[in-house]
Amino acid sequence: MASHRRDLAVRAAVAQGLLAPGNPEATGPAGITEAAEATGPAGITEAAGPAGAAGTATRPGSTPGTPAAPVVALLDTAGIRASAAALTSAFAAVTPAEVLHAFAVKACPLVPVLRLLADAGIGAEVASPGELALARAAGLPPSRTVLDSPAKTPAELREALALGIAVNADNLQELARIDALVASAPTASPLGLRVNPQVGAGTIGALSTATATSKFGVPLRDEGAREAVVQAYLDRPWLTRLHTHTGSQGVPLTLMAEGVGAAYALAEEINAKAGRAQIDTLDIGGGLPVNFASDEETPSYADYARLLAATVPGLLDGRYRLVTEFGRSLLAKHGTVLTRVEYTKTSGGRPIAVTHAGVQLATRTVYAPEAWPLRILAYDSEGRPRTGEVTVQDVAGPACFAGDLLAAGRALPPLRPGDVVAVPDTGAYAFAHHYAYNSLPRPAVHGFTVADDGTVSFATVRPGQTAEEIVAEAGGAHADALVR
Repeated sequence: MASHRRDLAVRAAVAQGLLAPGNPEATGPAGITEAAEATGPAGITEAAGPAGAAGTATRPGSTPGTPAAPVVALLDTAGIRASAAALTSAFAAVTPAEVLHAFAVKACPLVPVLRLLADAGIGAEVASPGELALARAAGLPPSRTVLDSPAKTPAELREALALGIAVNADNLQELARIDALVASAPTASPLGLRVNPQVGAGTIGALSTATATSKFGVPLRDEGAREAVVQAYLDRPWLTRLHTHTGSQGVPLTLMAEGVGAAYALAEEINAKAGRAQIDTLDIGGGLPVNFASDEETPSYADYARLLAATVPGLLDGRYRLVTEFGRSLLAKHGTVLTRVEYTKTSGGRPIAVTHAGVQLATRTVYAPEAWPLRILAYDSEGRPRTGEVTVQDVAGPACFAGDLLAAGRALPPLRPGDVVAVPDTGAYAFAHHYAYNSLPRPAVHGFTVADDGTVSFATVRPGQTAEEIVAEAGGAHADALVR
């Protein structure tokens, strides 16, 4: 069970020194690891030798003796694999067609995550030169990579076509640009066009991509647009894919299916007018919403696949290959931020716990808490779940503005200095997307596995950022550039 694995990982992260001790003067039980290992309580790998320097530990990917940080991020590798398996099995149950499930790299742009997903049979959907570089670094082949973006440059298109990566043009101007590139050099890239079915918005406007005025794709309901798209295909026999994506969080499954249905109907129209199956692949995007209210993973991929089977049966009868582009739903539930409570105080009668996790890791939650609420889980200083009576309190981050709150008015067991606060459901669009407010460092990210006996093992996905690296990124090597 995912929540049980998480509890074990929290305890182990403290015991193995991934998270700084709650009391800077404490050693030993606060979570310091030495070279000789023994198995401690709850299957946790702990130090057997004498305690080391205060606040230091030997951690995965660290230099012995370096200070542990008061905030760290964890990824549940078993959970990620389970989500990948759920996705592939959900579509396999409703269609005999070949399906490429391409992970939206923007959701968690970490190379080891992409490699793990590739090992689980998942490809990559990229939308920038950086994301393409990450996918290639993870070993994703061109045949399992799809390039989307509303602002591709000629250089980006040229590279993709040279590699043989599938490309979805965003608009007719881009399609004309591709015309010239295809004429100048042969390519093995499957090529398509993104259309906007203009079926409406979900509850979060910023993530609704099929509105009447969306910046994405060719708007099918605008005057003359549908006819222009049909003609574009008839003029280009090599244009064999059609792409759409209705949105993500806040978009109901019925609206997603309506958008897919509109793309399917257009593909049928184009193929009928072409007199052949010119469009052989439909890229239906992603967008499955995530439940941030509990550990339950709802809605499921199976729910969505069954809805598509009921509402767009022709899509799944085997005539069309499919591409999906899910992101958040594959990763969000399998990431957790851990942070120490540094201080507690009361202001205006409201208890406040001040932690080291805030806007730099949960940017959307801090700036739009109504749309992006996150759960808060309370653990004691050794990583054991806190239970008992609750009190309404705020959980604050470290940034220097009043709104840096992970949660406001949340009923939790009373938090104390040194306690551990866990923020689940942060595996996508959170700690992998660091926001450098106050020059706060990027936290270390560790993947974890839990053995049958409960032993937790960690592997470094991304080391924590050092002060020296912050200075370098801020132009430290060019300090005199503006005063010469």
